[in-house]
Amino acid sequence: MGCGQATSEPIRKAASVIRAGGIVAHPTEAVFGLGCDPSNMQALRRLLALKGRPLHKGLILIASQFAQLVPYLAPMDKAMRDRIMASWPGPATWLVPARREVSELLRGGHHTLAVRVSAHPVAAALCREADRAIVSTSANRSGEEPARTVAQTRAVFGDRVDHYLDGEVDREAQPTEIRDALTGQLIRARTRAQ
Repeated sequence: MGCGQATSEPIRKAASVIRAGGIVAHPTEAVFGLGCDPSNMQALRRLLALKGRPLHKGLILIASQFAQLVPYLAPMDKAMRDRIMASWPGPATWLVPARREVSELLRGGHHTLAVRVSAHPVAAALCREADRAIVSTSANRSGEEPARTVAQTRAVFGDRVDHYLDGEVDREAQPTEIRDALTGQLIRARTRAQ
């Protein structure tokens, strides 16, 4: 879905739920995610509680374009920016130094923030329509396997999630790779499932 194409009604509805402070289940590259507005502290606390996710781990932000992530990231040099931009949009998540004012609810116990410009058509369209980066954490209770379908997600969370946005994930893929933006070091590889 390109920027000039019409947005579907399900994506418009999901984006309005995010802007209103709700939690939306949505497909990503490899798993279903739970998304919310990263600037809404009440939504962030609710999302962490819903997953039972420890605060110190932090959360991932996804976007449809780099500009949506800029308000959260510390200024970066050209080499770092070029390294990151060469992998986007795509299934690469980077740990990038965060601005000092970024909430600990997003950063966890880190000075970095996990960010990705998504190539997934539904996830990217959701960010575009919401006109912001969104939190996108795997749709599972902490320590359990992530859901890969809307039905699996609904079975776990029921009406505690405000909106379910259907779509496909690459069911053979593992979650996206994670790299350190300062060093380029691979933190988590993306491999095909056996």
